Amino acid sequence: MEEGKSQSFEEDFEGQATHTGPKGVINDWRKFKLRSEESESIPPSKKEILRQMSSPQSRNDSKERFSRKMSIQEYELIHQDKEDENCLRKYRRQCMQDMHQKLSFGPRYGFVYELETGEQFLETIEKEQKITTIVVHIYEDGIKGCDALNNSFTYLAAEYPMVKFCKIKASNTGARDRFSSEVLPTLLVYKGGELISNFISIAEQFAEEFFAGDVESFLNEYGLLPEREIQALEQTNMEEEDME
Repeated sequence: MEEGKSQSFEEDFEGQATHTGPKGVINDWRKFKLRSEESESIPPSKKEILRQMSSPQSRNDSKERFSRKMSIQEYELIHQDKEDENCLRKYRRQCMQDMHQKLSFGPRYGFVYELETGEQFLETIEKEQKITTIVVHIYEDGIKGCDALNNSFTYLAAEYPMVKFCKIKASNTGARDRFSSEVLPTLLVYKGGELISNFISIAEQFAEEFFAGDVESFLNEYGLLPEREIQALEQTNMEEEDME
């Protein structure tokens, strides 16, 4: 009974890649390699071997004999040349991308939103989905640190697409008296319509010159940013480079 439930869960989560054990992963790799090579000119005999290896149920030979024969052929096919290594890298990268696509929930943004009025500012806070973190930079032209923070937002918005980064001039908020030049640049962080963090004169937290990495570290200290989605993919790419 438990085995049936486990298989059902794997089918729902994995989609086409239903095999999660070692043998299943090998079979998925074989199928991926076959699809990658079908557009190329390869001997029919090689295609037939790959088809047989990707469909264990179609084996008619005795298990011991066929298993010994296939292990030798599989080794030769997968390790024969550089093209196989490249195909394996593509397979691993595709698996990572599929995993991130399945695990990435919620809306995605990827750029900085310029809010023009106080009404637009309030609407953004009140109507955005509750799971979304909204980071708002209140700035004014000519104020020290505002340009650097806006430039940092451009980078961070691309790195954290699940976070909504916004900016609005203090003169457009409708509450300019509250956001005088003495408290700018100001950073407000909202989630679920509630203010969860408030940093006035935030440029004082950094050195004379600061960059996106400094702002990122500051926000991470307060737990305001999620884990970057591309970190796992970057790690995979680094491992692939080490293999070369």
